[in-house]
Amino acid sequence: MNAPDRYERFVVPEGTKKVSYERDTKIVNAAAFTIEREEHTVGNILRMQLHRDPNVLFAGYKLPHPLQYKIIVRIQTTSQSSPTQAYTQAIDDLDKELDYLKKSFEDEKNREDEKLRQGY
Repeated sequence: MNAPDRYERFVVPEGTKKVSYERDTKIVNAAAFTIEREEHTVGNILRMQLHRDPNVLFAGYKLPHPLQYKIIVRIQTTSQSSPTQAYTQAIDDLDKELDYLKKSFEDEKNREDEKLRQGY
């Protein structure tokens, strides 16, 4: 079979950067970020977070090929921001949201565990 080994979907090869940046020379304030070993889950959530930023004019992603385990995220911003700033801010915001979600889940689980201990 021509499919790569399954572990290649997750393990970044030695010497390969997880995220690489390439400035777009044709469009002002635009760039492409290649994220290795990720797919639609990360691409879509990152795109949606970028759309929340008022300085982002365009944000989109593509999966070049089903057997290439990487996504390419393209970002264009206004003159008040740069694609790198928008990308970094989106990642930071998503990190905070996921921390909040994790804490909320753990708090609710602890409440339910306490109810079980008390016999409810």
